[in-house]
Amino acid sequence: MRVRVLYHDHCFDGAAAAAFFSRFVGDTFYPGAEFCYTGLAHKASDLFEDWMFDGDVNAIVDFKYSPHPKLTWWFDHHQSAFLQPEDEEHFRRDTSGRKMFDPNFHSCTNYIATVAREKFGYEEPDLAELVSWAEIIDGAMYPDARTAVELGASAMKLTLVVENVKTPGFVEKVIRWMQRLTLDQIMEQPEVREAYAPLYERHLASIEIIRSRATIHGNVVYFDVTNCDLDGYNKFIPYYLFPESTYTVSVSKSSFRTKISVGSNPWAPKPLTHNLATICERYGGGGHPRVGAISFPLDAVEEARRVAAEIVEELQK
Repeated sequence: MRVRVLYHDHCFDGAAAAAFFSRFVGDTFYPGAEFCYTGLAHKASDLFEDWMFDGDVNAIVDFKYSPHPKLTWWFDHHQSAFLQPEDEEHFRRDTSGRKMFDPNFHSCTNYIATVAREKFGYEEPDLAELVSWAEIIDGAMYPDARTAVELGASAMKLTLVVENVKTPGFVEKVIRWMQRLTLDQIMEQPEVREAYAPLYERHLASIEIIRSRATIHGNVVYFDVTNCDLDGYNKFIPYYLFPESTYTVSVSKSSFRTKISVGSNPWAPKPLTHNLATICERYGGGGHPRVGAISFPLDAVEEARRVAAEIVEELQK
């Protein structure tokens, strides 16, 4: 039997969710199955294609819903979980008991672990560390910005690697390691150690790039790094540099899209008054109440800048 797991690519929670889900269904429903993995990214064009659902069992974790007839399992915790209203209607009509959504969870990994325990009686103590760190990382539950940016723990070092290494098959290896090894042991893998060293130097450089590009607009930090080699960066850097800020809006560019990232300061001195997922949904994006993003075609930099300026203005109100 072949189980295809589609997961949120280059995301610690996405990888951890894929790992926990695989252990759970492999131990409980499909012993001896072959597990295959496909990373998914938010983009301006269609998110799903028929070839992605090539397993005897197909699952999506930590990503938007698909009404594809071959989808077997689905877990998500994002407010913006449905591309279209009819997708949500399709989900509500499902009677399989294997497609699940709850935006109240900080991480998809903890959501899967909770459902596995409460609904199916499955619990694996050796995965508790993975679940705990997914909750901290995806829920931004660090004690302060310094802890989030200075990368002391193995989980945070691994997050830097997972988010930035684009070598085909690398994140899949991490997902398989997450099922059997501790996070310290994963960081000791030669491939991971080799990847981390230059990425950490790049991380330090990104702090200085953001420092030089950022401008303050009331309580909002804004920066544009579309002409920098800065596809991914630690989202807590703006609050490390500007602890008095409440929100961040940035424009960046990767190999396949232009992206607006919108975030909120977990340690903000002022109350958070905006739902960022709702704002991003108006422009075709989504996310969580406290963090969201919008994807544009690669050549739509000026459109992204215009939208970003509108969001900056809105967040100041």
